[in-house]
Amino acid sequence: MERYLDDRTYKIPSGCGVVGIMNTKGNLFSGDSIIVSICNMLERGNGLGSGFAGYGIYPEYKDFYCFHIMYEKESVINTVEEYIQKNFKVVYKEPIPSKFVKSLKFIPILFRYFLKPREEMVIIKSIDEKEDVENDFVVNNVMFINKNINSAFVFSSGKNMGIFKGVGNPDEIAEFFKINEYKGYIWTAHNRFPTNSVAWWGGAHPFGILDWSVIHNGEISSYGINRRYLENFSYYCTLSTDTEVIAYLFDLLVRKHKLSYEYASRILSSPFWSQIERENFNKKDFYTKLRIIYGPALLNGPFAVIVANTKVMMGLNDRTKLRPLVAGQKNDMLYIASEESAIRCISKDLDKIWMPGAGNPVIGRLKD
Repeated sequence: MERYLDDRTYKIPSGCGVVGIMNTKGNLFSGDSIIVSICNMLERGNGLGSGFAGYGIYPEYKDFYCFHIMYEKESVINTVEEYIQKNFKVVYKEPIPSKFVKSLKFIPILFRYFLKPREEMVIIKSIDEKEDVENDFVVNNVMFINKNINSAFVFSSGKNMGIFKGVGNPDEIAEFFKINEYKGYIWTAHNRFPTNSVAWWGGAHPFGILDWSVIHNGEISSYGINRRYLENFSYYCTLSTDTEVIAYLFDLLVRKHKLSYEYASRILSSPFWSQIERENFNKKDFYTKLRIIYGPALLNGPFAVIVANTKVMMGLNDRTKLRPLVAGQKNDMLYIASEESAIRCISKDLDKIWMPGAGNPVIGRLKD
């Protein structure tokens, strides 16, 4: 009798599954699609971490920052809430809605807070700088909580978006957080196979800061130098997983330093020096300066990442494409995933499907 292996028992070491779906017109769609897509790659994980990020999911509170916080101890909740109330006006708070899933263990206490920075805590000199000043204020507060208050971690902090993650298979995490009940215009999901870092709820993907979310397949061997470089700009890694640096690097390069996504990709997945030497004078000079200025931001190691914020979804490979990444398009829908099958299972009749080259970003932008 022929024996078939169940997806849950067949594993791909260092596989990890990543998938992103975007409606470029901003039309909302259910979380069902992202669940089906990531669960088509169950064999890429080992049950030690999964997660989702959704954009457009909080329309009634779209103008407020939403902190998703996990508490490992009930005794620390008052400490965190007192700190938050000193710095923010709490518009609304509640436990993150969830459903009992028997297979999930060691579940932290999960709350979400919709917040507005207190005016007296944020010094704004002109209306033009209001958003940047408030964003910096939020980043500083997230870093303080995660670094200084034991057993409390802010794992999502953007507007009109949220990250939901934990230790379990993607179908279990989706059921626990009721992902199918949300609607968004961008969804990303991750199925984890950790190889050199701990498996815990805070260490699952996506990682985020402000409205950035990052999911990653691979290993960042440059984590040490990336982390020390980020500390110069007051970003601190506290979640014991190498992917955390990618979220902070995107915030630094794109939001703070105002670089384009294309330039940021040339920094994080920089061409080899031999490739730069073959460019014409202007490109050679420009890429050389990028490498000199942003050398510590270069990501070494095999990686395929999907990065999103409220306006953009981007896929990026390492400069030798050591991890798989496929992109597809159908009308206003953009799909990026580890496997073509994860796209075809939710959109069979595609207008276009392709494999992005090493270091070449796939960028989907909101049309309005």
